[in-house]
Amino acid sequence: IAATMKSTIFFVFICAAVDGSGKHHFFPQNMTWFEAQAYCREHHTDLSFVSSDREQEMLQTAAGERIRVGWIGLHCDAVNSSVWKWSGGGNSTYFNWAPNQPDDYNGIETVVILRANGKWNDKKPSILRPFYCFSLTAVEVKKTWEGALEYCRETHTDLTTLQSDTEQLLTLSEIQHEGITGRVWIGLRFLGDHWLWVNGDPMVYENWRQGDQEHQCPLRKRCGALTKEGHWENWDCGEELHFICY
Repeated sequence: IAATMKSTIFFVFICAAVDGSGKHHFFPQNMTWFEAQAYCREHHTDLSFVSSDREQEMLQTAAGERIRVGWIGLHCDAVNSSVWKWSGGGNSTYFNWAPNQPDDYNGIETVVILRANGKWNDKKPSILRPFYCFSLTAVEVKKTWEGALEYCRETHTDLTTLQSDTEQLLTLSEIQHEGITGRVWIGLRFLGDHWLWVNGDPMVYENWRQGDQEHQCPLRKRCGALTKEGHWENWDCGEELHFICY
């Protein structure tokens, strides 16, 4: 009974509800899309992206009690205008267009703005608007997985999730320097008979090393890590690694 209770308490601890809006930040300063992109890349990670309904909700809460108009990181491909790409990399597979959008008005609307009702609208990049940045932090202190989780929740929001190619690419860009070695902890944990994200996000995207089956039923290595090459690995939770917070 004691073992079961301990396991239950631990499950509740790592799955505690966390406000995921910490990934996104709203800035009321008016800038062009390219100025906003440069600002986000210098001071945070990049312009915000959206990969799901949940991510859309996170973005909308970043501006406070009401949705604020602002740039996000979506832009149309320079060669194929029917393809929409994120500033941080990767094509968009999720969209939340307003009715009759995108309309590419006069062939000059090439980037996307979040409207006051939460829907998306394409606009020309030279107009001045507030904007949303996406923010990750690579922590250059080594901790166990649980230590990393506690640190992120105390000083940021949570250990990061990886829910799309774009989020994976942005996370990789944060760890490509000498201060980060080998691999980093992410918010992935094997409990019961499946892997889960500790902030409650569903597992809709995976990037395990091709041919590696060890993660399917791990006996000891039950915590998720991301290598600098972009692969996910199951790793011993007691190992001390660098980690990524949002």
